[in-house]
Amino acid sequence: MGKYDKEAKELLSAIGGRENVSAVTHCATRMRFVLNDPKKADEATIENIPVVKGMFTNAGQFQVIIGNDVPVFYNDFIAVSGLSGVSKEDAKSAAKQNQNPVQRVITMLAEIFTPLLPAIIVGGLILGFRNILEGVQFGFLGNQTIVAVSPFWNGVNSFLWLPGEAIFHFLPVGITWSIARRMGATEILGIVLGITLVSPQLLNAYSVNGTSAAEIAKNWSWDFGFFQVAKIGYQAQVIPAMMAGFLLVYLERFFRKRIPESVSMIFVPFFSLLPTIIAAHTILGPIGWKIGSGISWIVNTGLESPLNWLFGGIFGAVYAPLVITGLHHTTLAIDSQLIADFGSTNLWPMICLSNIAQGAAVLAVVIAHRGNKKEEQISVPSVISAWLGVTEPAMFGINLKYVYPFVAAMIGSGIAGMFITIMKVRANAIGVGGLPGILAIKNSLGVGKGTGAQGYVIFLIAMAIAIVVPIVLTLFFRKAGIFNKIDRVEQTIPVGLDEVDETPKATEAKVVAAGTKTDVKAPFTGQLLPLAEAKDPVFAQGTMGQGVVIDPSEGKLVAPFDGTVSLLFPTKHAIGLVSDTGVEVLIHVGLDTVELDGKGFTAHVKQGDAVKAGQLLLEVDLNVVKEAGYTTQTPVIITNSTDFQVDPVVATKPVNAGETVVTVTSL
Repeated sequence: MGKYDKEAKELLSAIGGRENVSAVTHCATRMRFVLNDPKKADEATIENIPVVKGMFTNAGQFQVIIGNDVPVFYNDFIAVSGLSGVSKEDAKSAAKQNQNPVQRVITMLAEIFTPLLPAIIVGGLILGFRNILEGVQFGFLGNQTIVAVSPFWNGVNSFLWLPGEAIFHFLPVGITWSIARRMGATEILGIVLGITLVSPQLLNAYSVNGTSAAEIAKNWSWDFGFFQVAKIGYQAQVIPAMMAGFLLVYLERFFRKRIPESVSMIFVPFFSLLPTIIAAHTILGPIGWKIGSGISWIVNTGLESPLNWLFGGIFGAVYAPLVITGLHHTTLAIDSQLIADFGSTNLWPMICLSNIAQGAAVLAVVIAHRGNKKEEQISVPSVISAWLGVTEPAMFGINLKYVYPFVAAMIGSGIAGMFITIMKVRANAIGVGGLPGILAIKNSLGVGKGTGAQGYVIFLIAMAIAIVVPIVLTLFFRKAGIFNKIDRVEQTIPVGLDEVDETPKATEAKVVAAGTKTDVKAPFTGQLLPLAEAKDPVFAQGTMGQGVVIDPSEGKLVAPFDGTVSLLFPTKHAIGLVSDTGVEVLIHVGLDTVELDGKGFTAHVKQGDAVKAGQLLLEVDLNVVKEAGYTTQTPVIITNSTDFQVDPVVATKPVNAGETVVTVTSL
């Protein structure tokens, strides 16, 4: 009889029986199900199964959090259910059956734009800084801009256009590369295709509206005798690049199946790339331009119309829920198109204010729960993260748990969004969110040109609204019990799921004297982050236990203490250790790296080995992980946190392998 036979049978019944399971697999902490009918899953029953620590649905997979004993549970589940496990890729493929067409499009957009975000963020900062240098007339400079009075800053401003142009004007290159990479096509062909859309041989997209049809026909056309093709560039255009990228992928797939392998190296790229370039400049580009311009016109018209206050209020309020669903990725494409068509966007300022409002709501929770040191390890870094433009830790770690702060933030964001829409505040660039988002704000108001710094002043007022309103409403909702069932003023504050976890532990803790301290050392050299900044909400919320996150700069993973290897996955992406004092640690290298199936990972120990602090356990090729599109961010989790007092280093700073990052004290 297996250790978890009883719990496995309960879970099988609660998810609708074996006939409701299309596929099942597991990772380092979770059972991953693809259910034929997700509605049959009885979440209330599942939540009451002692071994279950939580559940959520993502990308069509119903995921049940078990902990680092999940391999044992998985084997028992397979035994009692009679099901056969599948590979991670098969489960991922099967999960698509639970996604409707809209969800699939959103997932695809997210997977295309996510690898581009670092460049977009950097580009936003650069253009925001240039915005101040060349766009703001200062009174103490005689109502002149900085570049007008300073040769040095004029040179800096001119130089910064080099990366700014590379990121935004040449965005189609990044899009076509990302599509090729995401869909398994030849990446260099994606890059070449993107370059053909923005080549200097073409009339720049920003100059098209100012160039007459006669001049385009005379100077900017390929003349084939009996017909002409306009030499139009697609700088900063999103939809033409996406359409061309998808055509390239499907043509390459088509010809790869039909051309003999002996000559495929020559003819597959030729017959894939050349027709795509022709189609991009004759059919897809012009159509895509019209579609993109139409979408941006509709959005811009709505936000510039007499009912703009309604559009602004609704978008400002619902942006945070869009983040939860993943729909927010669609706004990147719309923002980019608005900037391409109008030189600025009226969506991005509202996104920045939504970030600020979510952080302000968490700050109100910090004030209400002052003295709760354990929760502050999550809440305080979440405020900082949200105000710098990353809201997931705030939303998943605090606001959604209590609900009422989330609603307060939505209301505050909606009011602030309504205000800036009425005042016609726009942004010159995207990528910089939260408080630094003011760098991207256009100094004048509206689509036309203007002088002064009205945009900054109005946006500062909106930022104040996005901070004050959520704080006031959060404290009021808590006191009045509105949208609030688990955090009444008179109740004891629940710190996290780990405090009420009754899950049987995979390893019996060793008996040690109360007060015994164990130093958990950094297993990697890299950047230390608070756990709340983990990109996976399961870790960020402390569901698996307390700890820290390390973003490694070197690929050598060493033992954090003297102990034993209790768990080593075949994919080598996660390792469990038990110290000689009974502290259980899970080190999960990257997020979703189970999908790599061991590629880039080398183990130097096996399960059951005794290890010494500083001993090399794993080697990870960080480039392989990054090139596959996964983050290298590594949670280091004390999975039996409830048996100890856990004091992680709550800081963002460089750390060397071997430095203490968590102190654990026996109770």
